[in-house]
Amino acid sequence: MGGGTVETIIPKAGIPMYAVVDIAGKQFKVAQNDKIHVPTLKKEKGATVTFDKVLLLASDNEVSVGNPLVSGASVEATVLDHVKDDKLVVFKKKRRKGYRVKRGHRQAYTQVQITKIGK
Repeated sequence: MGGGTVETIIPKAGIPMYAVVDIAGKQFKVAQNDKIHVPTLKKEKGATVTFDKVLLLASDNEVSVGNPLVSGASVEATVLDHVKDDKLVVFKKKRRKGYRVKRGHRQAYTQVQITKIGK
């Protein structure tokens, strides 16, 4: 694998601008005004966050695929809220031993709204 080359592909017309971004080790496909839940960020409600790890950037007339990242591209988002996911019940049991444990888990997320995508 070479370093820093960008492959350009011409997609069909009429596709809105979108990007594939790496946020805390997870990849998200985002477009402008999307609301997504990302792993917890240590930012206050209303703060602006910039994500620089853009893996793919697509607009109406071209697609830029990074190797591994698209140079100069970034995605800006606003923190809307800090929320928890639905409860996940963890139940453990060993038969004939009287061992039963019931625990719950709620994963914490940060809800962000994408405000700007570009180079």
